Amino acid sequence: MVSAPNLDLDLLRCFVTISEVGSFTRAGDRLGRTQSTISLQVKRLEEQLGRTLFARTPRSLSLTDDGKRLLGPARQLLRLNDAAIAELFEPDMAGRVRLGVPEDFATAHLPAVLSAFTKAHPLVELEVTCDLTLNLLDKFHAGAFDFVLVKREPSAPLEGVRVWREPLVWVARDQLAATGLASIPLVVSPEPCVYRKRAVDALEAIGCDWRVAYTSTSLAGSLSAVSEGLGIAVLPREMVPPHLTSIAGEADLPLLYDTEIALIEAAGLSETAHRLAQHVVAALERGG
Repeated sequence: MVSAPNLDLDLLRCFVTISEVGSFTRAGDRLGRTQSTISLQVKRLEEQLGRTLFARTPRSLSLTDDGKRLLGPARQLLRLNDAAIAELFEPDMAGRVRLGVPEDFATAHLPAVLSAFTKAHPLVELEVTCDLTLNLLDKFHAGAFDFVLVKREPSAPLEGVRVWREPLVWVARDQLAATGLASIPLVVSPEPCVYRKRAVDALEAIGCDWRVAYTSTSLAGSLSAVSEGLGIAVLPREMVPPHLTSIAGEADLPLLYDTEIALIEAAGLSETAHRLAQHVVAALERGG
């Protein structure tokens, strides 16, 4: 009887990261490895399992049925590994940590990261607040948070450490949503909002008329408005839901430059808060 192979966690982390970012190149950027190294790791994992995990063409990358079956267990194994390491080296951590984060980023990326930390450290109390970036910064400087995750321009000379790069795209109900319009209807968050400013600046740079068609304080409200055809929004490429369409570079809309997420720690941070900040940085850098 042939024994089952032992899964290599490093290869699984590579596999999970690719599945989340949708690209070998972006996975390499996230993990600090070259594209050729990422390709080799995928090949090694597929050889270990005797299964093809990704369907690749020159224009697309998707999970095979075997890849889809592996994804859930792979994520679970990585979380167990990270929790075990945290429990071994930091078993008695306790205290309250106040974290501020943009709502859309919190919804898409943070739940699993924070859950792994709290499971490993049940005595730690998290207090997470979601808000617009500029509001988060104001509250942070007023002492409301131990650390914050905020959106910023990649070239911005701001405090903090970059933990995530976000390619932005125009998002609409369908490919024809911005065709033949005299004025582009925008679905936006209230000011101040980084994505709102990015949309307006990009349209005005090419002399394109625009109007605010719908303003929502929540990501769910914005997505609902776009789904109903009320306007077009700007979102990170990885957050475009399946029922909506990315129209980046199409329909005469300008290309959007990347933004990034930075983590900023308060002065005099507690050891518990600092450990959580380190956990968030490490988890996001390696894809959760």
